[in-house]
Amino acid sequence: MFSKRVEKLSESITMAITALAKELKREGKDVLSFSAGEPDFDTPKAIKEAAIKAINEGFTKYTAVEGIPELLEAISGKLKRDNNLDYSTKQIIASNGAKQSLFNLFQTMIDNGDEVIIPAPYWVTYPELVKYSDGIPVIIETDEKNGFKITARQLKEAITPKTKMLILTTPSNPTGAVYSKEELEEIAEVLKGTDIFIASDEMYEKLVYEGEFVSAASISEDMYNRTFTINGLSKSAAMTGWRFGYLAAPDEKFVKAMKKLQSQSTSNICSITQKAAIPGLDGTIEKDIEYMRGEFKKRRDEAVRLINDIDGLSVLKPDGAFYLFVNHSQVEPDSMVFAKRLLEEKGVAVVPGIGFGSEGYFRFSFATDIDSIKEGIKRIEEFVKEQ
Repeated sequence: MFSKRVEKLSESITMAITALAKELKREGKDVLSFSAGEPDFDTPKAIKEAAIKAINEGFTKYTAVEGIPELLEAISGKLKRDNNLDYSTKQIIASNGAKQSLFNLFQTMIDNGDEVIIPAPYWVTYPELVKYSDGIPVIIETDEKNGFKITARQLKEAITPKTKMLILTTPSNPTGAVYSKEELEEIAEVLKGTDIFIASDEMYEKLVYEGEFVSAASISEDMYNRTFTINGLSKSAAMTGWRFGYLAAPDEKFVKAMKKLQSQSTSNICSITQKAAIPGLDGTIEKDIEYMRGEFKKRRDEAVRLINDIDGLSVLKPDGAFYLFVNHSQVEPDSMVFAKRLLEEKGVAVVPGIGFGSEGYFRFSFATDIDSIKEGIKRIEEFVKEQ
């Protein structure tokens, strides 16, 4: 009945858990959800005002598929200012969130049998989109001793004649791992002389608490020429519902191919979102971003302390993003069982680690208020003690 493409797909486990938590809340149950990757802060005022201005001025019509010139110029300027990357506006395309940017990339670059290297833990969508594009996900396990980061040696051993792409996420969802310049240089050395592309997902770039964020394409000319830089404003500017993401390609020919695909699927992204995104890119909201980053850091520090005080649980302090990837293997090795019982018995929603390719862990989002975090971890502690 259904196409083989759709039959291959699995539902996003993060979306499923979040939806279940909301449903239980509607039924009147006391549920605290730490499942969604969504800031609890409101979208900054300057962005909302730009959107209102666009509506009042009647900017509500179709635009060019890739985005309006002012938006593309703002993205280009941001990449130069923040990341030391030179992209012309013809090398950039705006899409309905970074998820569509990745979909466009895989659909235009991956053929049947192409291998895509994905370090685990990974964002749940990566392997699903690769499979939908008839590619083969090649999963490389990382672990706590390496800070959940792929090593140059692991990468080298995973490469085959069929390897087409490496997915690199920094900071990481779900672990918060951030690759240093030196680590990226080691990866660059392994890839030198190959035809392997990189999909560099940099969505959490502005949420780094320790160290410095380095964009993969900035490492060298060779890295620039093989890297697709994917980013957006969902996390840094609290614009999840606005659906804004973008991709910058090493050559405009790639954007032309993605533009062709997007023109036959969604066409341009919302015209109002495009106008609203400009102050999110041009430096106008830097104080807002820094405030949110500071609050996330406080929450991270408190949540890490509280989790690590619980016998049977442990967590590495993440350098970026707004998640804890908590090891619960001493309590219950099956993450689906752990998460299901925690929700049923204590009304706490977390995402099972198996959805990210790593069993024995759960992802806990600290993108919510500190009182909820304290109460949620208190319930988790009660649950663990009862096991």
